[in-house]
Amino acid sequence: MLHDHELIARYTDGDEQAFETLLARYKAKIYTSIYLFVKDRALAEDIFQEVFIKIIDTLRKGKYNHEGKFVQWAMRISYNMCVDYHRRNKRRAHVNPNPEFDIFDVLRVSDEGPETIIMRSETHNRIRHLLDELPPEQREVVILRHYADMSFKEIAGLTRVSINTALGRMRYALINIRKMMTEREVLLQ
Repeated sequence: MLHDHELIARYTDGDEQAFETLLARYKAKIYTSIYLFVKDRALAEDIFQEVFIKIIDTLRKGKYNHEGKFVQWAMRISYNMCVDYHRRNKRRAHVNPNPEFDIFDVLRVSDEGPETIIMRSETHNRIRHLLDELPPEQREVVILRHYADMSFKEIAGLTRVSINTALGRMRYALINIRKMMTEREVLLQ
């Protein structure tokens, strides 16, 4: 398996297949993080396309910096585009799955029985509703940590806060989720 920087080098040398491999490697992770921020399938697809247009443009111009990891760089671009969208529209969105798209379909595939799948779906719906009620900066850290699988160091860099601030936001998010679960007697199976 080729490393990201090798695929990028091949792509800049004209190998279109190398970019397709890179895209396939990270598209679910990047799309998922965008969707969790904007909570709208069509908008997430639009932003996802804009992210990869920007990535392609940067790679073709030879402006990509090899010091960092490709996926963190791509995640920063997607994060910034989501932030820009929210600044332009100044509205708070909610995580609302629909019949066409459920984030957990992208994150996990299994051969479990129908009862387990139904219980997990109900649990995920409960978690989504609790997540939507968190303050934006806490919700952001939870999404980046658990859904985008980023380290706290990466989250701190992406959100431009200290690692301690990112850790604190996660801590308060967990405290708030536990408090809401207790108040509402929410059980997670």
